[in-house]
Amino acid sequence: MAMDMNRMMKEARKMQAEMERTQAELEAREYSDTAGGGAVEATVTGSMRLVGLKIDPEAVDPDDVEMLEDLIVVAVNGALDEASTEMSNAMESITGGLSIPGLM
Repeated sequence: MAMDMNRMMKEARKMQAEMERTQAELEAREYSDTAGGGAVEATVTGSMRLVGLKIDPEAVDPDDVEMLEDLIVVAVNGALDEASTEMSNAMESITGGLSIPGLM
């Protein structure tokens, strides 16, 4: 029984180390998404920070600022969703689908 517990603890430490390494790698990655057929491109990191925003000058219409604002929101949210989904999928593949409190 003690051997099983020791083996389980060793496996848990191994899983934790792999999760920490994977999380650090994914947080350093950049994820991009576009809106309006590429008129707006947003880039975020895996740590959910906006690090880039490109706006095609053709998308800038002083008479329709609301449309540009909407495109920015769509692009940023798309990039954030991509980063979040990749993080969740990576953690799930490590844990084998186990629900671990405090994890993402």
